Amino acid sequence: METTDTDAPDDEPAPADTAPRISVCNATPERTVFAEEGNEDGWIATDYSVSLTR
Repeated sequence: METTDTDAPDDEPAPADTAPRISVCNATPERTVFAEEGNEDGWIATDYSVSLTR
């Protein structure tokens, strides 16, 4: 029987490393476009967005 529980190091990247990188572009003063890095087919455009503070 094969052992499935091991103490081997996990090669999975940390969650922060797997978060998608998002670019933001103001197409016009009224329109903002969000695009995921490396995904030319997926984007979101909005006529209303707000600034966030961290």
